Amino acid sequence: MAARESIQKAMQWVIMAIMLLGLPLIGILLAGRDVRAYLEFPPLTLYVRHAPFSWWVFLLFTALNLLLIAGIASLLVRPHPRRHALPGFKGRWPAWGWAGLAVLLSGWTLAWTRWAWFAPWQAHTFCLPWIGYILVVNAWCLRRSGRSLLTDAPGRFALLIPASALFWWFFEYLNRFVQNWYYVGVADFSPLAYVAFASLAFATVLPAVLSTHRLLLSFPLLAGLDRLHPLGIARPRRAATVTLAVAAIGLALLGVFPDALFALLWVSPLLIITALQVLAGRPTIFAPLGHGNWRSLVSAALAALICGFFWELWNVGSLARWHYAVPYVDRFHIFAMPLLGYGGYLPFGLECLAVGVMVMGHKLLCVPLTQAAPAAVCPR
Repeated sequence: MAARESIQKAMQWVIMAIMLLGLPLIGILLAGRDVRAYLEFPPLTLYVRHAPFSWWVFLLFTALNLLLIAGIASLLVRPHPRRHALPGFKGRWPAWGWAGLAVLLSGWTLAWTRWAWFAPWQAHTFCLPWIGYILVVNAWCLRRSGRSLLTDAPGRFALLIPASALFWWFFEYLNRFVQNWYYVGVADFSPLAYVAFASLAFATVLPAVLSTHRLLLSFPLLAGLDRLHPLGIARPRRAATVTLAVAAIGLALLGVFPDALFALLWVSPLLIITALQVLAGRPTIFAPLGHGNWRSLVSAALAALICGFFWELWNVGSLARWHYAVPYVDRFHIFAMPLLGYGGYLPFGLECLAVGVMVMGHKLLCVPLTQAAPAAVCPR
């Protein structure tokens, strides 16, 4: 029985990988374009000429983002008597948390300064503040709740590191088809050096977002989100089939219509992963909604937004950094990111949660940190 389940899981991963990697290329081939431009390495991202700024599109995306923000805010400010009655816990700040703070501050300093003696290593500093950030967030979580993602299951947490590198390399691959961001300060990197140092930075994405997610779950602000009105779908397999078809078509057309469909880069992968899990009879990150529990989803979205702020902040002063080329809405920047671009971090947080669950398991990411989050509402 266990062997059969392992085979089914492996098949699910294979189908998922084939769809997520193959669909954009299929669209390019059907459009009669040369796929070599999309497979070069390191990627130059010079082939898409983006549409200029459009007030109409900007206002449309602004309205959608405001609706989403208003929905999250209404959930957070909703009165809930248990918010003010959560059991307190105040542990000690671990020594490795202070070490993390030192790494964060020193890494930030090294990334933003231009000392001559440090010049050979200057382009490789972006991961340092993130390593410190991950340690600090887990130390803070441990002090607040007595638990943290890092200390609960260090072995599985370690698996997040290579999984995170592969996870973000996938988004780098999708970016070849829309070319919404590009890197500067990496021209002198050989392909091998580019892979090595980029992977080191990419390896911090999932640990940072999921650690922040766990920390947010310990705050009373989210305590009222586990007893809302249950949501369910009458025919989940039929809905999953339709969702899978629509998301697959969108991903296949991503490179054919990069200006019109660029937002699907952050949405289609999540829909495909979720639809395949439903069709395979497996729980998804949306399963707690059937119990009226929104805590994990809201926490994951906000965690990615918080990390997104620090990604953009630490990027702006680094030697090796990225810039954006986003159609229609490339205006009103906060650091290098257009204002509306921050909305993409919300679904990205759900993708981080979905992949984190596949790597670490549902129970590790849904552990109750307070009495307001009973384990029964977590998917099994």
